[in-house]
Amino acid sequence: MPESADAVEMQAALLRLRRTSGLPVAFGGLLSDSRHARIAEVNGARTAALRGLVISSGSGLGGKSMALSRPCAVTDYRSSRHISHEYDTAVAAEGLRSVVAVPVVVRREVRGVLYGALREPLTLGDRTFDAAAAAARDVEQALVVRDEVRQLLAVGHQEPDTAAGTAAGAWEDVREAHRELRALMPKVLDPALRDELLAVCGRLASATGTRDPGAREVRLAPREVDVLACVAAGATNAVAADRLGLRPETVKGYLRSAMRRLGAHTRLEAVVAARRAGLLP
Repeated sequence: MPESADAVEMQAALLRLRRTSGLPVAFGGLLSDSRHARIAEVNGARTAALRGLVISSGSGLGGKSMALSRPCAVTDYRSSRHISHEYDTAVAAEGLRSVVAVPVVVRREVRGVLYGALREPLTLGDRTFDAAAAAARDVEQALVVRDEVRQLLAVGHQEPDTAAGTAAGAWEDVREAHRELRALMPKVLDPALRDELLAVCGRLASATGTRDPGAREVRLAPREVDVLACVAAGATNAVAADRLGLRPETVKGYLRSAMRRLGAHTRLEAVVAARRAGLLP
């Protein structure tokens, strides 16, 4: 993820961890390579000792969690015999005692680590472990979305002749990429990346050359375009609702509104009109 997006996703996850667990301190970061994670975000800290700390796989509590790909915890960090102590100075500077570390795992690959901590040597219960795991899943889902977006953007940034050639089947791939990008848009928190997605969607929509220069200009709401993109791929209202995270009745309402704006009487007419208006590829 771009650095700004990293910060947004990680800050949201750490804030959720503190609120749901009651832990006063939460921090974490993503891997910079296959063996090292950098603590980029800290929530609730009194000092800057933890920020920027580079955690090596196998070292300390977080490194152990990364190496084992599972949550790990200690009741008293500085006296624990179950971890190595490369990071004792930073941990002591912040006054942390009881700590839990949870890896962020995407498709069986560790991509980061989150921590929650107390300044007292108390045993952490199931509530704390559940909250830490839920926060790690938030980051995991954000990374999954980011990976999918990156792949689709790679398609969208290619020249039309390269991306689609002259085969009709290849144009369908472009249309499917457009639909998937539209469906992912609401899940992306980073405004700059959302703007880039919109720009690529516009590029894909105009790539097929189906826009009619004489067609009247039509403006549709973003969700109306999302629904039409699903309909163009053959989705029913129920399937479109599932893809977009909406209720079938809501999809029906967006489709009815789009048809009215486009002057269409059927779903097919609406798709054709949207393509002529340059709203769909």
